Formats: sequence, structure tokens, C-alpha cells
Amino acid sequence: MPSNSSVTRVDSDVVESARHFGTAMSRNVSQQVSHWARIGRELEAGPSVSQREIAQVLAGHRTYDELASEQQAVVRADWSERIEDRISELDLADDFSAEGRSYSELDADGRIVRRST
Repeated sequence: MPSNSSVTRVDSDVVESARHFGTAMSRNVSQQVSHWARIGRELEAGPSVSQREIAQVLAGHRTYDELASEQQAVVRADWSERIEDRISELDLADDFSAEGRSYSELDADGRIVRRST
């Protein structure tokens, strides 16, 4: 690893996408993720992206549809990150068990399985 690199965690879905798109562009996963990071940095810093307007949408004081497409892309990325964070915090099986409630879920083969406490 070059001395100007650092290790960071990247979500598995991003790694898989980077593998797919990187192959098409003759880049390895690390190069593709770095490429996307540079694009994102330039997009957010660009003159067509107003951080104030994006912050207003994220705070619920402005609508998403009022933003330009570049700004919408930044908002979608933020929303995706927030959703992933919320999902990672969920443990509905424990919650339902603690409440004595049964629930249904899909098993590894896609079959519905009913869980009861």
C-alpha cells in the first residue's frame, strides 16, 4: 500500500459496485472507490451545489424537488447513509421477543418462517 494511503471501512454494497464498475473501467476496487470519492468531493464543492439548500432539505425546511439534480444526488447519498445507519441499529427479533410477540421473516432460501416466543 502506498505511504499516502489509509485504511478505511467501506460498506460491502459499495465494494461490490466498485468491483463491477471498476472492472469495466480497468480499475481495482480501491482505485474505483477513490475515483468516486474524488467525484463526490468535487460535486459537493462545485458551484452548482448549495450546501445551505441541501441542509434545508435534510432539516425538512425545503423540498427535495426544489433542488437541482446535482444537489439531489448529494441529498440521496446522505439519506442512504442515514437509512443504513438506522437499519444497522435495528434488532427487531430481540424487540419482539422481549415483548412476547411472534413475527415472520424470510430464511436464507426465501421461504417465510414464523418465529414465536
